[in-house]
Amino acid sequence: MKNLFNVGMIDRAIRLLLGVFLFMLAFGILGGIGQIIAGVLGTIMLLTGVAGVCPLYWAFDISTNGTDTPATRP
Repeated sequence: MKNLFNVGMIDRAIRLLLGVFLFMLAFGILGGIGQIIAGVLGTIMLLTGVAGVCPLYWAFDISTNGTDTPATRP
């Protein structure tokens, strides 16, 4: 079976923390276009962190999940 997960545990933790931080910025401090950008980036970070899959990693054939084989598309 092909390895579909291309985001490792440390990478996932960083993405989740960054996503929460960006959401706190978006809904607490920022306004206008900065709020929108921080909200969108926070959503992307949270989704990729929870799912363990990053589409950009697939595009560049990168994997941080610790396996020897590179990530493959489904």
